[in-house]
Amino acid sequence: MKPCHSKFLSLRGRHIHVRYWQDDPAAPLLVMLHGWGDISATWQFVVDALVRGWQVLAPDWRGFGLSQWNHDSYWFPDYVADLDALLEHCSPGTPVRLVAHSMGGNVACLYAGLRPERVAGLINLEGLGLPGRPATEAPAHYAQWLRQTRDVRGFRTYPDYAALAARLQNDNPRLSAAQAAFLAAHLGVEKATSDGQREIHLAIDPCHRWSNPIPYRLEEVMAIWRQVTAPVLWVTATESTAFKKLFAVDSADYRQRVACFQNIREVTLTDAGHNVQHDQPQKVAQLIDEFFLCTELLRNGSTER
Repeated sequence: MKPCHSKFLSLRGRHIHVRYWQDDPAAPLLVMLHGWGDISATWQFVVDALVRGWQVLAPDWRGFGLSQWNHDSYWFPDYVADLDALLEHCSPGTPVRLVAHSMGGNVACLYAGLRPERVAGLINLEGLGLPGRPATEAPAHYAQWLRQTRDVRGFRTYPDYAALAARLQNDNPRLSAAQAAFLAAHLGVEKATSDGQREIHLAIDPCHRWSNPIPYRLEEVMAIWRQVTAPVLWVTATESTAFKKLFAVDSADYRQRVACFQNIREVTLTDAGHNVQHDQPQKVAQLIDEFFLCTELLRNGSTER
């Protein structure tokens, strides 16, 4: 595996953990953004497969991995502001290349529409958005959130890292034993129990279990997407349960979302589920190398490969 090192940055009142691969300041910067319930180490397999010389930076979003927890509700726009602060720290004044998965893809697309001058290109891996909800559902959403704020139960715990790895493989049979063990070592944290035993907890703030009291406002999201000017590579997977759950009934909704982007190319990966960065890391790495090379050549006025 390609070596990496960690730093902690103070961003917007939170200590944010950032993982770096290759510390060559001359190499082009690539910022990778993980999804919900995940961690920055999720990108290791893709980084290992990259051919071009990149300087890769990947944060743990607030409340995930080694980044500081809120210990309270999470407001989605905070992730957009956290990304803005991170990019201002690591690449002030220079547009960045973003690779983002799931929730990270949703954050990246919003950011690219709100700060179009700051994004040179975006690869969105299964960041499909959520179903649009009518305003009439707001009372139920708020009531559910209020109930959840009284529930501070954590996520399921595991007797050891092997048990967590087994759970990961059960959730995604495409994971090899080595991949599952690696992810478990970073997604889990060993803690002592009240009787002096040891158990593995997920490195996720339990408050992430709470639903958002504000229904998903699809029209507002799409209005922001329409402001994205950067080239976008939109990647989906044939075996994605997330995609099928969201769009199996209404494919017109999906086409409407894709049509928001001015400069978009679509790719579908076979033999892959929602976590394409785990299932097809070589193909994802190839897409990264080729897509950003193409965008650079086009920006420089060349059509050569």
